[in-house]
Amino acid sequence: MIARVRFLLLMSFLLLTGACSQSAQDSDDPPASLRALTADEAAVSRADNRFGLELFRTLAAEPSGENVFLSPLSVSTALSLTANGAAGQTRSAMLTTLSRAGMDAETMNRATHDLAELLTGADPRVTVEIANSVWPRRGVTLVPTFADVADRWYDAEVEALDFSAPASVDRINGWANQRTHGMIPRVLDGLDPSAVLYLMNAVYFKGTWKARFDTDDTRDAPFHNADGTTTTVPMMTLETRLPVLHTDRFDAFDLAYGDSLFSMTVVLPDPGVDPEDLLEELDAETWSSWVDDLQPADVQIWLPRFRTSYKTSLVEPLSALGMGIAFDGGRADFSNLVAGGGLWIGDVLHQAVVEVNEEGTEAAAVTTVVVVTSIGGGGIRVDRPFLFAIRERSSGALLFLGLIRSLA
Repeated sequence: MIARVRFLLLMSFLLLTGACSQSAQDSDDPPASLRALTADEAAVSRADNRFGLELFRTLAAEPSGENVFLSPLSVSTALSLTANGAAGQTRSAMLTTLSRAGMDAETMNRATHDLAELLTGADPRVTVEIANSVWPRRGVTLVPTFADVADRWYDAEVEALDFSAPASVDRINGWANQRTHGMIPRVLDGLDPSAVLYLMNAVYFKGTWKARFDTDDTRDAPFHNADGTTTTVPMMTLETRLPVLHTDRFDAFDLAYGDSLFSMTVVLPDPGVDPEDLLEELDAETWSSWVDDLQPADVQIWLPRFRTSYKTSLVEPLSALGMGIAFDGGRADFSNLVAGGGLWIGDVLHQAVVEVNEEGTEAAAVTTVVVVTSIGGGGIRVDRPFLFAIRERSSGALLFLGLIRSLA
């Protein structure tokens, strides 16, 4: 695992979750004005940061050896939309996991909508797009109150599809491809036959550096990977005045996009300090203190030009964070989503990609919440160890007996 790149990737997408932090800008050259957040918008923003950092720490702790890159904004938006279809303990668990416990539905949805509107229109020189969609199986009727919320507060496109038709998966993938400007052309290989609906969020970001790197200054240079190997990478360089933070454990700097309302914050651990050590202490409060301590200084920086992508299921990390009930077919309650109940979340898929070069940064993410039920409703779902027999019915003779404990 390229640990330093992995940590850099978290910071690069915190440009979205921490976009409205004034202290992250170069105070020598103030950013364009942005209206003050309402108390509810600020609460949602803090909640999303807290949830995003907890989710990232959980993913980074997995021994996959991969870079980790995600959009906390995309995941939290997709799950908050889904939470409007939950009831009882399921809803409480989801909102607690999202750090939104105690928020009433109207406040949460309005603030989520207004914050998204603020982000997408903040800087005319930076493109931020946020889109939602709901894809029910043809014949499935959404609870009217949920359909109203999806339309009013999430501007969600709603389109019923025949999940057995090959064109349906192409339609969903086409939506993701369009909303991410081709960065994520495919999110699903097929549609789950037990799926009732898919809820999706897409986030797209494109920003040019306020102080651009000169391509003529880019040189091949070594990058020291966490596993002890060395890779040659195109290393960009820039000498300018930036917000900088030096500590006894890491150095950090802030690179602005456009009019400085958005930025990439890079945190580089000192030699001998693992990114995991910093991650252990990184929560919303610690992150805010780091950002607040950034001070303008003349500095030369070197930053790799890179592109990376990440795709994972979030079922296990979200369960570890407290919303396991939503994935439990015997306990989940999504009666506010589709009448009749019997639904649970089968999967939460997250896919993200980022490209950083001399001009700026382009990034996109799609979160897909797959809501399922037993096929035909009220059936028996054989999704755990089971016994079986092959028998002749008239004589009662047992030809074979079996115990299936696991399946490859």
